[in-house]
Amino acid sequence: MIVISLIMRLIAGTALMLLVAVLALLFDGADRIVNARMQRRLGPPLLQPFLDLLKLLGKENIVPRRAVPWAYNGAPWLAVAAMLLVFLYIPVGSLPPVLGSEGDLILVIYLLGLSGVAMAVGGFASGNPIANVGAQRELILMMSYELPLAVVVATLAHVAYRTGMPGEPFSLETFAGMSVWGAMGKVGFLGILCLFLALVLVVPGETGKGPMDIPEAKTEILEGLIIEYSGTNLAMFKITFALRATAMSAIIVALFLPWSLGGALGLGSIFLFAVDFFWFWVKVFVVQILFVTFMRTAFGRFKIWQAAEFYLIKVAGLSIAGMILASLDLVL
Repeated sequence: MIVISLIMRLIAGTALMLLVAVLALLFDGADRIVNARMQRRLGPPLLQPFLDLLKLLGKENIVPRRAVPWAYNGAPWLAVAAMLLVFLYIPVGSLPPVLGSEGDLILVIYLLGLSGVAMAVGGFASGNPIANVGAQRELILMMSYELPLAVVVATLAHVAYRTGMPGEPFSLETFAGMSVWGAMGKVGFLGILCLFLALVLVVPGETGKGPMDIPEAKTEILEGLIIEYSGTNLAMFKITFALRATAMSAIIVALFLPWSLGGALGLGSIFLFAVDFFWFWVKVFVVQILFVTFMRTAFGRFKIWQAAEFYLIKVAGLSIAGMILASLDLVL
């Protein structure tokens, strides 16, 4: 039975990761189109990310003379692997996560951080001074938004524990099974709203897009930490960028927007799973358009010190306010 269970998880995990990679690239194509239309441009075709990927996969991997080969070549693969693993811990609609019993929100945060660190290591290992600057910015940005992200996760786990939500406090499956909004009173509702807004504001930093397009900054440091990459290595980084946006959107949906369409329609059995599976990815797409595409189109890029101040003071303050309001609601 254990062997069969492992085989089934392996098949399910592989299928999910392949599906996620395809969807992330499709969402990236839609992101480019919406971004272009908001700027009154036509934009590229929907399948442009796939065409770019195929072109890069057919090109040679060039390793700079001053690079550290093992770190330079390994960083893109580690970054994309970490991002794909994130989805194995996220419940998709009414379906439980593939590795739900072996991981939780803390592990998801570590995997998100591991992807960013791998990208920074690749930049440092390239031996290019411009990539070095981009890698430094990536690490500074990570250290800035990790504080509000940690506060949001810890507060939600505390709320789940104190309100008796079924399941483990740090498990994403707990929040997917019961809406955290309905577990709180009026004061707590405001606290959850603050936590939701704080997590939404972390998205640009985690994805490195829009106002937080600082480590790459095409018009300033010429793609930054990936400036020396080409071929398959660059293709892996392009997939990682697409996966980061989709992963953050999926986490927001699982934590704050878990409502079941199949349940509302009174469906059961396989129809419930099928409808909720489709509904989950619709919500992820909408969240990505609203909080990634719109924000990167509407706002200009921050300077690195402005980004650090924004996350360490404003967004962290918002998350702490949410923590205090949620705690007060639990005490009252």
